[in-house]
Amino acid sequence: MSANVKANVHATGQHKDAPVFARLKPLLADYPAPCLSLYQPTYRAFPDSQQNPVRYRNLLKELKTALEKTPDADFETLLAPFEKLLTDEEFWAHPQEGIAVFSAPGFSHVEKVQRTLPELAMVNDHLYVKPLVRVFQSEDTYQVLALDREEIKLYQGNRYVLDEIVLAPSVPKTIEAALGERVTLQGTEKKGTSGPGRPGHAGVGAFHGHGSKADEPLLDIERYFRAVDRAIMEAHSKPSELPLILAALPEYHSRFKEVSHNPYLLDEAIAINADACTPTVLRDKAWRVMEPRYHARLQQLIDSYHAARARGLATDDLTHALEFATDGRVGTLLIEADRRLPGHVDGSMPRPAEDDAGDMLDDLAERVLKTGGQVIVAPKGSMPSASGLAAVFRY
Repeated sequence: MSANVKANVHATGQHKDAPVFARLKPLLADYPAPCLSLYQPTYRAFPDSQQNPVRYRNLLKELKTALEKTPDADFETLLAPFEKLLTDEEFWAHPQEGIAVFSAPGFSHVEKVQRTLPELAMVNDHLYVKPLVRVFQSEDTYQVLALDREEIKLYQGNRYVLDEIVLAPSVPKTIEAALGERVTLQGTEKKGTSGPGRPGHAGVGAFHGHGSKADEPLLDIERYFRAVDRAIMEAHSKPSELPLILAALPEYHSRFKEVSHNPYLLDEAIAINADACTPTVLRDKAWRVMEPRYHARLQQLIDSYHAARARGLATDDLTHALEFATDGRVGTLLIEADRRLPGHVDGSMPRPAEDDAGDMLDDLAERVLKTGGQVIVAPKGSMPSASGLAAVFRY
């Protein structure tokens, strides 16, 4: 791969720029045609996961067939990022719910994502981004801070999946890392241990598990919680802008919230020691917190669309939406998940295609994102129109 080609692999939850446009910005640039996009759902569990590279190889064949219809294309360079993944054992060893692979002259990019994706291989005059809009939008994405008095973990997920994510180096993973070697013990500062359970020391390491509340004064919980809150907010919440759900024993909830300055921390919490439950149970409990917020947010967008349409400031017509998007006047666009309108956009005019090539909804979404609007991909049952789109104008 040439030096001027950008190749990245991001696992959702470890990328710093969560807002949709920031995440998609590299894919929205104007690259010379042809632009190649490959989407694939993947299995996590063995033995189904063994099918992942096989299905990928079949999609790659489809991509090559489509590329052959493009004259004067640099086949070897464009296909190099896709071919490289075929032999990348590390890449296939840690699957999530889907992968997206992109290539254009001078550019390549790979994403592993937590949400299942359509199976798709496309050659177009721009990269196909609509499936990733749904993945990156934060309407149903959240983080869970699993907190106890000895260590913390951070998870990120949606209604379907929850994964532990890598903590930033600045985040103290244990109480010892947060407080150093000195902790307050019954009002007296004493030397702690450098490791758990070393004999002859009365430090942090001398306390394990989840003992009685009588043990609480032995640990400087407030200093610990302050350090955790500050680090999580700066390293994870601010960059991601995702809602944060606290998962901890009930006696820790009020203490943590009293010292927290994290604006993304939700009032609702999960009263459980996260280490004592499976990720599936933790995900279900987290989604019960998030689901009312998700539906309320969608309903707010739908109500705004109907109110704007009553004033002549919204449309579900593709031609009108493209005209306003070209002028930078679409502030919010809802598009239907799993819906494609084959064709291309010529200027601001839709040109339907009979060969199932392209997607005019993707073209529209790209224009709205490039002009600073927000794009929400919603399930069919939540759409306020039957056309596959609902656009609200800025003015």
